[in-house]
Amino acid sequence: MKTIFESKATNTGGRSGHVQSEDGVIDFDISMPNSKGKPNAASTNPEELFAAAYSTCFAGALEAVAKEHHIEDLGDYTVTATIEFNKEEDGFYLEATLDSYLPTVDKQMGETLINAAHEICPYSKATRDNITVHLNLLMDE
Repeated sequence: MKTIFESKATNTGGRSGHVQSEDGVIDFDISMPNSKGKPNAASTNPEELFAAAYSTCFAGALEAVAKEHHIEDLGDYTVTATIEFNKEEDGFYLEATLDSYLPTVDKQMGETLINAAHEICPYSKATRDNITVHLNLLMDE
């Protein structure tokens, strides 16, 4: 394996703390949301950070597989990741939903692309067989 790059971030204080990336670009207070939302509106949480990272990584995978299928323009496409923090009797777990909007392709090609992206996306690989991931293709009506 060849490392292309690495990133580093440090948390202090856990879910009621602070996280900062080595380069200072990420510099957020962390707070656990409750039923009324976040106690500190300017804070984030691990699930929000994971949603941002997963949606970005999956979008990059979509670009890669689109090129393999000779699609040069995905238009103003979007990927929205929703990360659920759930609790069962045996503990906590995550669940992810990826909503992909691909305005320049038909339904069949869109499904082909999101399934292919799910196979190569590093975040999808990391979560495979560990959490449930739902893939949705959003279409114009």
